[in-house]
Amino acid sequence: MTPVKVASFYNRSLERALQILCAFNAGRRTFNLSQLSQSLDLPKATVLRLCSTLIQYNFLAYNKQSKQYSLGLKLFELGGVVFSSFSIRKAASPHLTQLQSGLGKTVFLGILEDAQLVYIDKKEALGDQIRFASDIGTHRPPHFGMLGQTLMAFLEDHEVDRLLEDIPLRPFTRRSITDNEAFKERLQKIRKQGFHVDREEAFEGVTGIGSPVFDFTGKVVAGIGVGFISSSEDLKGLKRITREVLKTAQMISYELGYLKKNKTSLSQKK
Repeated sequence: MTPVKVASFYNRSLERALQILCAFNAGRRTFNLSQLSQSLDLPKATVLRLCSTLIQYNFLAYNKQSKQYSLGLKLFELGGVVFSSFSIRKAASPHLTQLQSGLGKTVFLGILEDAQLVYIDKKEALGDQIRFASDIGTHRPPHFGMLGQTLMAFLEDHEVDRLLEDIPLRPFTRRSITDNEAFKERLQKIRKQGFHVDREEAFEGVTGIGSPVFDFTGKVVAGIGVGFISSSEDLKGLKRITREVLKTAQMISYELGYLKKNKTSLSQKK
């Protein structure tokens, strides 16, 4: 990006708000208004206005008795999201590599973040007949494919309703479900059996099999999946891939402290 373009998108108010947040550190955890003003060389009125906005969004906290500002819980929350994503990816990576090597197919790791499916890891199969466009960092609608639906299946009902209202179902292929009630019935099935087989609903000619990853609290924090050309596997192959995906999801969950035994039955007709 050229200097001219940088200047055209420059936001002074945002910069000053970030300067306020960056003024805090392990050695200086609180400031009063005058101290912040002096530290940043900004007028008190400007600092007060920016701090008031940051407080409203919980990026800052204010103690009325001491008249001191401190960092707010929103930063702790966002830091937890980042830390969680890195921790999940670190725990999952060797298991995903083993899964990819054992099956010879592309595997994915995804999370739901800000009402979007986000891919945080991907292990591609060398010489695979197709290359998936869902690279690390790619965002998709929350109901997209094997991972989106696997993750949505373990949300509270009101969260599912909210997502469907904010981001309505839309067809990606001619097989995609676009009816809300049918979709919610699908989620119940996924939750019950512990995995999801996406039969060409995200990409024409491509099947995906996904399973949830649990953390130590029993919460689903990620989903893993395998994608492959539908015609490359028969029913026996689908069952084998499903078993391996489930086993890998269980191992990653165990790495994250989840100890409950997975009671999923593969005897169910898929």
